[in-house]
Amino acid sequence: MRQLGSNKALSQQRRASAFTLAEVVIAIAIAGVVFAGILSSSVQMTKRAEWSGQSLAAQALAIQQLEQARSAVWDNTIAKNEMTNLNLIGWSYNTNTGIGRGYSAAVLDLPIAGTNSIMATNFVTITQLNNITGSPGVRLQMVQVDTVWIFRAYGGVRLQTNTVVTYFAPDNVDASNL
Repeated sequence: MRQLGSNKALSQQRRASAFTLAEVVIAIAIAGVVFAGILSSSVQMTKRAEWSGQSLAAQALAIQQLEQARSAVWDNTIAKNEMTNLNLIGWSYNTNTGIGRGYSAAVLDLPIAGTNSIMATNFVTITQLNNITGSPGVRLQMVQVDTVWIFRAYGGVRLQTNTVVTYFAPDNVDASNL
């Protein structure tokens, strides 16, 4: 009888240290929530990395357009201004306001397999700024490039814009005018 009593006490002790059904269900639910969070953050991280790559490629495209404007000759001493003759589509330059607008389209410089290329459009605005300060005045041209590209994510299409703005002064390569 004594042995039976000790087995009964051991059995009660085992039951007291075991998990109940409610504890098991709650533990599985917590593990499920943690696993869903890990998957969700992994998907979000992938989308943000994709957006970052596309944004950097769009920024490089905007800077490429800006470099085209930088390489144009603008020299007042020989009355030459090639900044108003950039290789753009739909270019219009208003000599009264000194504002020119045009655009160009290109594929973002990203790895492409099949038909997954991403098109972007550079909208270029050149503004002539005259007589900024001082008695002789300073002539500047402000060049603004807005690169618009499409980001497909989260069940839809969103337009994104990268903007680069800089100022250019005339070349003045004639040393007699310096």
